[in-house]
Amino acid sequence: MSKPYGGEKLVNAIPGSESERNLLTSEALKSFKHLRVPDRFLSDCEMLAIGAFTPLNGFMNRDDVDSVVKNCSLPNGLIWGVPIVLPVSKEEASSIKVKDKLALLEKSGNLIAVMEVTDKFEYPRESFCKEVFKTTETAHPGVAMMMENADVFLSGPVKLLNRPSSRNVDGSYYLDPVHTREEFAKRGWKTVVAFQTRNPIHRAHEYLIKCALESVDGALVHPLVGETKSDDIAPDVRMKCYEVLIKNYFNSQRIVLSVLPAFMRYAGPREALNHAIIRKNYGCTHFIIGRDHAGVGNYYHPFEAQELLTRYSDHIGIQPVKFDNSFYCKACKDMATAKTCPHSPDNHLQLSGTKVRSMLKEGVRPPEEFSRPEVVDILIECMRS
Repeated sequence: MSKPYGGEKLVNAIPGSESERNLLTSEALKSFKHLRVPDRFLSDCEMLAIGAFTPLNGFMNRDDVDSVVKNCSLPNGLIWGVPIVLPVSKEEASSIKVKDKLALLEKSGNLIAVMEVTDKFEYPRESFCKEVFKTTETAHPGVAMMMENADVFLSGPVKLLNRPSSRNVDGSYYLDPVHTREEFAKRGWKTVVAFQTRNPIHRAHEYLIKCALESVDGALVHPLVGETKSDDIAPDVRMKCYEVLIKNYFNSQRIVLSVLPAFMRYAGPREALNHAIIRKNYGCTHFIIGRDHAGVGNYYHPFEAQELLTRYSDHIGIQPVKFDNSFYCKACKDMATAKTCPHSPDNHLQLSGTKVRSMLKEGVRPPEEFSRPEVVDILIECMRS
């Protein structure tokens, strides 16, 4: 099993006892400055606190951000793809000073985390977006996020008091890095491949996971359940799809299903680096990376993420498992890629989550070559309700 990124220990920023949590909660509500934070950045609070972003224990300062934006690494040389930042508007920042203690709240007012401000700075958003997202077009969801009231960045360590409440997912699937590592050790797994997804798993995804499983001990199916695009399938529906697929079409003894509380930045190649680092912290040794990983629109070359992760995989300490574009071949009567299939493209059914969503919206049942019938049944019921 791989060691945590950049060291021997996972970051742990969760109170060690209920009494400590209650004391800190009382103090935060009474005397800390209150800041309502968008759900996406509360997801980052959780990721920081549970050790998923090890070695980070808080939002990045100016030097960290500048180094990651310009060099794709932290100031100490550790590779990092996308800065972990807490942006606020100028109006919000005007009353916040360095050394202030903040109570970070959901929109509803629920207390999620506390933070001590160690730096407060502005950073040129155009430069940030051009380097990280490779565009300054606000049609890109990551750029739109950064251009929306991201006038000032706050940095500092966080401590998590409550999990964000906006996700309708069974709590038993929230396995922190320490828990997945315990589960892998209990099963005797030395090599574990992680699969990243934000969509219901269709036949192409199933093919990638099964191929990768042939050369490792087990797989972590790790759907992202933080904020995604508005047209993506809701997390609770996706989880039902994963459950029936694993039950009916996988050796469940070789699968761990858990959720990742991160949000999508759609930063393509750079986000692939972050996703690999995160899975290393969860105890994985291998990481499946397919076509246009974490991409959106036409902002990235289809295999750009594979190329960047391959360049830095030895530095990160995780092995990329790279796949060409997979499809269903009507002549082979099976899943394949251009590396394995000899037939003409006329025989190929190209599969994608976008196509499945489009068919469902039009009231068309995706064929079994696209997605397993049990999964389609769940998605159709979701569309009806």
